[in-house]
Amino acid sequence: MATISSLHNPTSESPFPTRTTNSFSPPSTLNRNIAFSGNGYQHFRLRIDGRSSWETKSVHTSDQSHVLSKTESSIISDVPLLSSSEVLDRLKAEREKRKRKQNYLAMYSSIFGGITTDPTAMVIPMDDHMVHRGHGVFDTAAIMDGCLYELDQHVKRFIKSATMAKITLPFDKETIRSILIQTVRASKCKHGSLRYWLSAGPGDFLLSSSGCHGSALYAIVIQDQTPFDRKGVKVVTSTIPMKPPQFATMKNVNYLPNVLSKMEAEQKGGYAAIWLDDDGYIAEGPNMNVGFINTENAFLMPSFDKILSGCTAKRVLTLAEKLVRQGLLGEIRVGNVRVEEGKKAREMMLIGSGILVRPVVQWDEQIIGNGKEGPVSQALLDLVLEDMKSGPTTVRVPVPY
Repeated sequence: MATISSLHNPTSESPFPTRTTNSFSPPSTLNRNIAFSGNGYQHFRLRIDGRSSWETKSVHTSDQSHVLSKTESSIISDVPLLSSSEVLDRLKAEREKRKRKQNYLAMYSSIFGGITTDPTAMVIPMDDHMVHRGHGVFDTAAIMDGCLYELDQHVKRFIKSATMAKITLPFDKETIRSILIQTVRASKCKHGSLRYWLSAGPGDFLLSSSGCHGSALYAIVIQDQTPFDRKGVKVVTSTIPMKPPQFATMKNVNYLPNVLSKMEAEQKGGYAAIWLDDDGYIAEGPNMNVGFINTENAFLMPSFDKILSGCTAKRVLTLAEKLVRQGLLGEIRVGNVRVEEGKKAREMMLIGSGILVRPVVQWDEQIIGNGKEGPVSQALLDLVLEDMKSGPTTVRVPVPY
């Protein structure tokens, strides 16, 4: 029988003469412990060089809730040993056939010390401690009309997160900023987003980062010309425990609670889930802040002492002062917000760099206001869009394409 250890040549150089027979069985014959659902499964009998054969069972679709036992499944074929060129060819083929909502135009990696525009090369080492230990931080910046929006504000938070995560910077602040701008320039992207990570770096698969060769910086440019959505959404109260303040105030890569919270919302027909802190006050969403317009026409936002200090949220607070001067808002307050106060608000909104300002029209079973997108949330979205296109140089960094 051929084994993995016997595959000393690439598969392209080692053809296997095989013979298969197929038969179809109805779904009623499936063992209930098999983690697959669908119309049935196939029986295969495989012979290699006329010496050995196995009967294997595979199923067309799966919910992945269980795994096949040894008695229910055996090896369909030996795992191929690939040359480096074959790996690259397969990666390219897999990427080409995969449907993507986003296009990745350029990536910087301090590991190979440069920028690539080949999506197949946009990879990081498996022994990077950000991959297998979650020891990394990240941040982002929107690209609008060829300018990076609030880049300096995001980089400042990025460096603060790195300090909190005890990750040494591989470069000084100005060098990091220059690398990010050059990566966007290489991408030629005029509309989209820039995302960047700082990890403890590659080195080993141990817990401590003491064996890492040094921290690693990665950045990627994502093209996205989808317009920001003004339609109101539903949110739910999350049952997933939120991260403690030490980690919630740091933009780190440990996003499993955020992911589970988002999934919970989607399963309940919502867009996002809202976390409450240990004292029962409103905290934040999975990757956005939250704001309210109460019955006294005040703009309320939860304080940032236990949650991430959102760059977009803080900018919205500044832009909202214009609405106070215009009389559309009474005042602006940052502090504790009770759930009852939030659900009885005239307007509710989610605020973040990926959505800017998104109206909320329902929280759990409670309709917010009149159930329609409110005028203040719409006005704030307009102010942010205007700021992104023609704001001051403190928030807009032109990219020298």
